[in-house]
Amino acid sequence: MNERKSRGWPVRGAAIAAVLFGALTLRSGGSVLFGDGAQSAGNYVGFVLWFNFLAGFAYVAAGTGLWLRRGWSAWLALALAASTLLVFAALGIHIADGGEYEARTVGAMTLRSVFWLAMSWLAFRSVRGMRTVPS
Repeated sequence: MNERKSRGWPVRGAAIAAVLFGALTLRSGGSVLFGDGAQSAGNYVGFVLWFNFLAGFAYVAAGTGLWLRRGWSAWLALALAASTLLVFAALGIHIADGGEYEARTVGAMTLRSVFWLAMSWLAFRSVRGMRTVPS
């Protein structure tokens, strides 16, 4: 296997992970928003749920762009990391103000934050030398 192909597998794996993460996010969020999943969701926080559901579409797009080695995917991954951290901070304010929440929401937002920070790092490394400014 040549060196270029062997270097591509971590990126391909990350791209697959992003698409799967997006599909699962859309499924679980859609179930709570539009199906019968709200009963088992407990004290979900509406703005977090809507953000995560809508971000699921961007997860799929970022993963697809990363698979195709498009420069814009790095910027999208960075935007997802930043916006996830902002929503996580807003969740912290909501909790500090006494708002109801589920502990698993904090865990999920931690996972999402770490995932997209890592994805943006990997995406920028993988597209180095390629055009990274959206055209």
